[in-house]
Amino acid sequence: MLARELGVRQLAAVIFNYTVGSGIFVLPAVVAAQLGAAAILAYLVCAIVMALSVTCFAEAGSRVSASGGPYAYVEAAFGPLAGFVTGVLNVLSAIAAAAAVASAFAASAAALVGTTSAAAQGALIAAVLTAAAVVNIRSVGGGARLVEIAVIAKLVPLAAFVLVGAAFVRTDFLSWESTPSTLSVMSAAGVLIFAFLGIEGALQPSGEVRAPSRTVPLAAFLAIGAVVVLYISIQVVAQGLLGPALPADRVAPLAEGAATVAGPSGRSFMLLGATISMFGFLCGTVLTGPRSLFAFARDGLAPRPLASVHTSRRTPHVAIAVYVTIALALSLSGTFERLLILANLSGLLVYIGVAVAAWKLRRRNVRTHGEPFVAPGGAFVPALACLAIAAVIVATVSWMEAAAVGAVIAVAVGVYWGRGV
Repeated sequence: MLARELGVRQLAAVIFNYTVGSGIFVLPAVVAAQLGAAAILAYLVCAIVMALSVTCFAEAGSRVSASGGPYAYVEAAFGPLAGFVTGVLNVLSAIAAAAAVASAFAASAAALVGTTSAAAQGALIAAVLTAAAVVNIRSVGGGARLVEIAVIAKLVPLAAFVLVGAAFVRTDFLSWESTPSTLSVMSAAGVLIFAFLGIEGALQPSGEVRAPSRTVPLAAFLAIGAVVVLYISIQVVAQGLLGPALPADRVAPLAEGAATVAGPSGRSFMLLGATISMFGFLCGTVLTGPRSLFAFARDGLAPRPLASVHTSRRTPHVAIAVYVTIALALSLSGTFERLLILANLSGLLVYIGVAVAAWKLRRRNVRTHGEPFVAPGGAFVPALACLAIAAVIVATVSWMEAAAVGAVIAVAVGVYWGRGV
């Protein structure tokens, strides 16, 4: 049996670390391009969606204490097929996110060295994904250590940006003359939500949480509350420093904001922090994501070679290589924003699954470890979460992206039944 050593503080830190990734270094400009100074409205929509979703995660996580996070919750509620499809969507979301961040890494690194060459950025994408693969094939510890370094690398510049930049904010840059349409706000939120996703990965070690019925809800709400405060602060400071110029730089907007305060050294500081953070994110996703491919193959749900283990390194080298190859192909073939939407769509479908699972688990009175957290309002919160997520998806996702995810789901179902499971 796994040791239950994660308390509220530790689990909240894990959720916060998973959620505060690399997207926040780029997305303030993307959202400002759609909404201008009213970009704050998209953050409020994301905060509402996440509050509803986290409430569902909190209840499901307090009722099912097995490791696996969303996979375990949905499986406990609806059976192994639904759990498998949820796991596949989680993998798709992770691979698409890796592709998007690799693209952003290349753009940030290119800006740091002063080049705009598309060929150079393509080479950087291939290089960083290969490096992440090599690190994780060599050892699990190496990837984990780089993730730890990345935590500091991303939090220090973000905190400095907010604390120092707040003193230089121009209040006239924060006002807007007209309120954007609801569709525009929801569309912007559909891209921005990428920066808020992460709890689905952070709760995978649910079987190692101490007193999960209390710890999971408290840690989830504390972590997401801190994320919302941090993100809104970053957007306000960035808008207040750059104003109408914020949308102009889709590569490193926070670096440009820092340059208005501290000159070239401030810009380089933010670029370096963003670049290291993105590399750390990639090492992290290449550490965790391929393990799902490995597990699928081990259980007969994917080609057997994916379950291979390196003879000397004892790592799932084939799964890592395949995971990185798919991410590389996606990164080279799609734009940052389209890749984000693909990652968001598959991730948000997982959130819908968890919301429905939370309601189902309550109806069945599932409680595997103590008295569970019960969200107020009966089925109201899960239903509202599903409606809010669906509204974001409809406002953001194209038919092409919906068809791609639908095809993945169809293949997953076919593989499941084809294997006679």
